[in-house]
Amino acid sequence: MALRNHSTVTKFILLGLSANPHVQVLLFMLFLLIYLLTMIGNLMMLLVIRSDSHLHTLMYFFLSQLSFLDLCFSSVTVPKLLENLMSETKTISVEGCLTQAFFVFITGGTELLLLCAMAYDRYAAICHPLLYGQIMSKQLYVQLVWGSWGLGFLDALINILLAMNLMFCEAHIIHHFSCEMPSILPLSCSDVSRNIIVLLCSTLLHGLGTFFLVFLSYARIISTILTISSTSGRSKAFSTCSSHFAAVTLYYGSGMLRHLMPNSGSLVELIFSVQYSVITPMLNPLIYSLKNKEVKAAVRRTLENYLQHIRY
Repeated sequence: MALRNHSTVTKFILLGLSANPHVQVLLFMLFLLIYLLTMIGNLMMLLVIRSDSHLHTLMYFFLSQLSFLDLCFSSVTVPKLLENLMSETKTISVEGCLTQAFFVFITGGTELLLLCAMAYDRYAAICHPLLYGQIMSKQLYVQLVWGSWGLGFLDALINILLAMNLMFCEAHIIHHFSCEMPSILPLSCSDVSRNIIVLLCSTLLHGLGTFFLVFLSYARIISTILTISSTSGRSKAFSTCSSHFAAVTLYYGSGMLRHLMPNSGSLVELIFSVQYSVITPMLNPLIYSLKNKEVKAAVRRTLENYLQHIRY
């Protein structure tokens, strides 16, 4: 039977980040600016990678996928956050909440797997530079990307299908600004033991599992860099993976802490959620453009070509 036929509660209330109207206006302006910067930065990365032939390599194929994911991830949560900051009701339907949670699972989980695949790419480039072309073939790149999307979709589908069978009777207040599964399950009056077990397995396998693989990749990378005799060689090798390492630290650090800590709606919990779902998608284009000479050169060439086109 459909969820709405089972549920006494048909809408949830998202409490958001603040109940103070003046603070809400400031937060609206701040998050609107962040969202616009996220859209501009990631669209710019996609445009530059697509239009500049110097970036038509397999490594930048990964980076374009990351930019697309960040666009999607930010668009899943921030528009509803902005709407609630300027609304008095701050409601979302049960179906809408589960839909948002589904897409949070897909985009967030896929980004975890993609960052893991990018870590393996950096491992191959630094630890086996002479065999890099053989190890990281075009076919493997495509398989890693599609595998990331496929596993992210499967993880989201399993968790949401289980959640669709839950009943929500009285509790309807979500102490959060978006619908995440750890915030939804405590509101159900059904038995959520299976949901919790599946969510915990997802967190351990999907989250900690990929983190372990990233950790192994960087352990080998650091070990290899330390064996390089020349200072310039070590610096060049470190710069090759520094952008990815910064992106991994920001995303994994805040995301894993959010999903492993008890669900309480505390300020720390909200800060971690804002970090990985709102701030990190904005920072990734800056991290990769400011630390990557090829990307900076490509941005300059793209802007120069665009200005020349306008001029003539």
